[in-house]
Amino acid sequence: MGDPLLEVTVLGPRDVVGAQEGGADRLHLVGDGGAGDALSPEPALVSGVCRESELPVFVLLRLNDSWTTTGGELTRLVGLAEDYLGCGAAGLAFGFLDSNLEVDTEVCTHLASRLPGVPWTFHRAVDATLEPLRAWRALTGLAGLVAVRSAGSPQGMEVGYDDLLAIAGSDPRYAALMMPGGGLLAEHVPWLVRAGVSQFHLGRQVRPGGTYKSYVDAGHVRSWRLMVDSAVQRALGSAG
Repeated sequence: MGDPLLEVTVLGPRDVVGAQEGGADRLHLVGDGGAGDALSPEPALVSGVCRESELPVFVLLRLNDSWTTTGGELTRLVGLAEDYLGCGAAGLAFGFLDSNLEVDTEVCTHLASRLPGVPWTFHRAVDATLEPLRAWRALTGLAGLVAVRSAGSPQGMEVGYDDLLAIAGSDPRYAALMMPGGGLLAEHVPWLVRAGVSQFHLGRQVRPGGTYKSYVDAGHVRSWRLMVDSAVQRALGSAG
């Protein structure tokens, strides 16, 4: 099991302080309100967040509300990625499927090869695949991939938690990459940690009222920080 990592979605510079003071390890920057259909932000927003942040910032690469892309979009995505990195981003988040709803390894490999050495997260598209275990096997072979954000179902962890936990327990490689997010609850954390998961993603959970209309709250982040760290420490103690 790796060191615990807590990633928090931010929508702009005003979210950065709460995430940092609460103990987040990484920021996930998106545009268009932070919902599941969020798209890539403008480079100016990336620059503003990176100027405010002492934490690494991963930026979403997504130009339409599906999990597919076109050749023209792919060229634009590479250009956006280069702009984001030039603004100070430390990594990226993207995920694409082909017409058969399988991981589009060709597109993902193309992006990763154009951005050598840049870490990236496969972003939620895995939940829309028809054969999740096949998708996870494909993901383990992608260069630069450091996390797979998943809720186990397109409907979120309320529906997909059991399947997600089963996937984590089926192979330590999957658990090492897994970053549960999309309806994560406090009671999920200990069980996921026992399955080998150490990365967690937070969105609405760290905002007052559970809405993206509120800014990230340091107290909310801190409570998750303490909970995740405690669960990992207990799991390591049991293993020892």
